[in-house]
Amino acid sequence: MAYEYQYTNRALKQIQKLDFVVRKRIDKTLVRNLADPYRHAERLLDPELGTFKFRIGDYRVFFDIVGECIIVLKAGHRRDVYNK
Repeated sequence: MAYEYQYTNRALKQIQKLDFVVRKRIDKTLVRNLADPYRHAERLLDPELGTFKFRIGDYRVFFDIVGECIIVLKAGHRRDVYNK
């Protein structure tokens, strides 16, 4: 089963504000996990933030999976991204 990514407006803005190297690293990780996102995803404890997260160094990407679509909700540095 192949998944595809969709980004919320909030997530796009947050990712665009990041440094180029960090954006490239996040993109690489997301593409690598398209085949099986559950393999490296961790479940979030707070359902208001999303269902799953990817840890990419000091950065986090929060997302939900709906059918064959991965909806990226939020992305940023770990010190900031958990704030609501």
